[in-house]
Amino acid sequence: MSLHSSLKTQGNLSGKRSVMKRAERLEKLVEDGKFKTGKQSPLGLPKTHVVEK
Repeated sequence: MSLHSSLKTQGNLSGKRSVMKRAERLEKLVEDGKFKTGKQSPLGLPKTHVVEK
């Protein structure tokens, strides 16, 4: 069964991300000293915006 042409995406998922994933946020927060590994829960972390290079 084929996908109807009106349902295909035109590369919308390949756009730039504005927020980091959890693993990336943990790395950044550990670097900044705002997260202590093993002492804090990785759930409910604050959002960290991606810095453009």
